[in-house]
Amino acid sequence: MKPDWDKLMDAYADSKTALVADVDCTAEGKPLCDANGVRGYPTIKWGDPAALEDYKGGRDFDSLKKFADENLKPICSPANIDLCDDEKKSEINKYLAMGESELEEL
Repeated sequence: MKPDWDKLMDAYADSKTALVADVDCTAEGKPLCDANGVRGYPTIKWGDPAALEDYKGGRDFDSLKKFADENLKPICSPANIDLCDDEKKSEINKYLAMGESELEEL
C-alpha cells in the first residue's frame, strides 16, 4: 500500500484544499495517533480534522484516488464561510468577533 499512498500524496501535493499525508505512529506522531484512535497500522483517516473518520475503501491507488477526488473537498470553516449554513455562519462570526481574552475564557 505504501507506494500507492505515496503516489496519492504526490497527486495532492499542490492542493490548496486537501491534505494527504502520513504520520509515523510509532515515533513523534504517537500522541496524534492516540488522540485519533489509531490502534493498527496502516490506518487511514479522513474528513474534518476535529472529527476524523475511518476510511474503509480499497487500498490501491485507483480506489484511494477516486475516494479522495469525491470526498476531500473544502468544508464549512472560517476560511470557507460561504459553504456554511446560516446557523454555522452565525456561530463562526460570534467567535470571530471575540477578543483573545474572551476566547481564552471558553
